Amino acid sequence: MRLLTTGTMRRLISFSSLLVASCLLVAPALWAQMNSVPFGAWQRASDTPIVSPQSGTWESAGTFNPGVIRRKGRFVMLYRAQDANGTSRLGYAESTDGIHFERRSEPVFAPEMDYEKDGGVEDPRLTQIGKTYYLTYTGYNKRDAQLCLATSTDLIHWERKGIILPAYKGKWNVGWTKSGAILNKKIDGKFWMYFLATRGNHVDEMGLAYSTDLLHWTEATDVPVLPARVGRFDSTVVEPGPPPMLARDGIVLIYNGADDEHVYRTGIAVFDRHDPSKLLYRSEHPLFEPVKEWEKVGQVPNVVFVEGMARKGNNFLFYYGGADKYIGVAEAPVR
Repeated sequence: MRLLTTGTMRRLISFSSLLVASCLLVAPALWAQMNSVPFGAWQRASDTPIVSPQSGTWESAGTFNPGVIRRKGRFVMLYRAQDANGTSRLGYAESTDGIHFERRSEPVFAPEMDYEKDGGVEDPRLTQIGKTYYLTYTGYNKRDAQLCLATSTDLIHWERKGIILPAYKGKWNVGWTKSGAILNKKIDGKFWMYFLATRGNHVDEMGLAYSTDLLHWTEATDVPVLPARVGRFDSTVVEPGPPPMLARDGIVLIYNGADDEHVYRTGIAVFDRHDPSKLLYRSEHPLFEPVKEWEKVGQVPNVVFVEGMARKGNNFLFYYGGADKYIGVAEAPVR
C-alpha cells in the first residue's frame, strides 16, 4: 500500500462522505473498486416513517424490513408485518413516487407450512429474472429460522419452492439461515446468492451459494465470504441487504451490520465481478445508522435494516426497517 497522489486525493474527497471516512490510504486497484460504487452519500428521503403499524390488525405490532421492486412504472413493496402474537406475514403496498405507499388490506403471503407456523414469514427480498419474480424470505416456526424461496409473475400470487438452505446443515454455518440476496445476472454460468448463517461461535456472518436453476442452491465456500470484525460496527452480525448490483468493476452489495451493543448500521462491500467470493472493498465505517427517534425506539432499539432498493430518476431509493417497527426510506444520487 502506498500514499495516494494529490490528484487521487482530490477525487477521493469528492467521492462521498462514506468512502472518505472509510479509507484515506488505498492501493490503486482498490480505488478502482471504490470508484465503481454507483451511488453517492445517503440522506433520508423522509424524516418520518413511510409505513407504520395499524392497531388491531395483522400488522399491529410492526411493519418493517421491506423488499421493493419496480413493476409497470410503479414501486411495489413487500414488507414484514407482525401481529400482537408475534406472527409475521408479508404485506403489499404500491407507490407512484416511491415514498407515499398505498397498502392492500390483507397480506399477500402468510404462514402455511410447518417451517413457517407460529413464527411466520419474514424479511422479504425481491429479484426479477426474466418475467419471474423471486422472493427469498425467512421461514420461522419459533424453533428454527431457514432461508426459503417463492416465485410469482404478479407479486401478489406466490408459489412456494420450499427451504433452499436448511438450518444446521451447512459447511461452516451450524445454525439458522436467512436473508438471501440474489444477483439477477449469471456469472460463470451460475446464479449467485449472498446469505446469512450462524457460525459455531454464535456470530452471524455472510456466505455465498450458487444455482443453475434458481431453485436448488449449493454453498460455494467453506468459510464466510464476509466475516464479522472484532470491535467494528459489524462485530456480531453481517447480513445481506438488497439484491446486489453488477457494476462496472465489481458486485456491489449493501449489507447490515450489528455491533457488540446490538446497534444495526449499514455497510457496503464490493466483490469481484468474475469471482463473487473475492472481496475487493469493504466499509471501514457505516454509511447509515439510527438517528431518528423512531429508528432508536421500537420492538428492537437502535436499528436501521436495509432490504429494498429501487432506481428513481437520478437517485437510488433505499428502504429500511426502523427499530423493527417502522419503514423508512433514504436516497442517494446516481454516480
